[in-house]
Amino acid sequence: MRGEHGRVQVSDPGARLRAAVLGHPIAHSRSPLLHATAYRALGVDIEYTAIDMLPGEVAGFAARLRTEPGWAGVSVTMPLKGALIEHLDELSARVLRLGALNTVVVQRLDGHVRLRGHNTDVDGIVRALSNLLPSRLDSGNSTQDTAPGSIHRAGILGSGNTALAALEACRSLGFTHVDLLVRDRQRAGTALALAHSLGLVGRAVEIGDAREQLPGYEALISTLPAHAADGLLSALGLDHEVRTPRTVLSPGAVLLDVAYDPWPSALARAWEFAGGTVVSGLAMLVHQGVEQVKLFSGVHDADWDHVTNVMCDAVGLPRP
Repeated sequence: MRGEHGRVQVSDPGARLRAAVLGHPIAHSRSPLLHATAYRALGVDIEYTAIDMLPGEVAGFAARLRTEPGWAGVSVTMPLKGALIEHLDELSARVLRLGALNTVVVQRLDGHVRLRGHNTDVDGIVRALSNLLPSRLDSGNSTQDTAPGSIHRAGILGSGNTALAALEACRSLGFTHVDLLVRDRQRAGTALALAHSLGLVGRAVEIGDAREQLPGYEALISTLPAHAADGLLSALGLDHEVRTPRTVLSPGAVLLDVAYDPWPSALARAWEFAGGTVVSGLAMLVHQGVEQVKLFSGVHDADWDHVTNVMCDAVGLPRP
């Protein structure tokens, strides 16, 4: 439950608050460093660790969250963003809309424990890209104010759970048309249905046909795991070993590669070589992490610009 100043109180007053990031693989995660930096800046005592976990283990872990004292919540990454949903008591409107989460908050009230799912990936993507795409932003986080007839195109590599968050982020950023670049169009049905429900014009484009589409994108969001895009560069027309006079990117086109380890990725290097602008997935991680820190700590009245800045400092990112 919420105590004085909105901070989370646990059922056992002697238990230290704790949180963790769950996923597989997880050893590379920078979330522990980012969260520790944020809690130190806020003066909040929360221990945050990384736990390697496969989908078959989530039911047992959900039971731990309900019975072990001290849990404030967990961050959730691949491949668990869909697996935990059925084990929760309540889902935010965004999670209900997307069918994917990246955050579970443990709520305690009058001796009862409830697990609530959230998705802060959307916030992370929007804030990572917003400074580079100012002409498409509107204050309402909606495309309703977009000039009639204007078309703004983005591409999303992949159609999994992170791609679902990327679709909602594209809508908030003012994109009107989004292509899902996939190996098999048959597997993009869920993402396409979401795109249409969000008011986006969505298409599934097989990777083999992506080369012709790339010059029309103002942004590309890669939601693939580390190295998964390495073998796609030629299909995308980004194989920098082959120099051609043809322009393969729209002027000023931006890439956000959510896979930040190793960095730069092969895709990021090729995009820069082609003259595009690259945003590290660490930027997304910082901004979505700020929202998780608010949820886990219960602190909402703080200098969040300062917290964001020190989190960026911790991982070597320029301050926004």
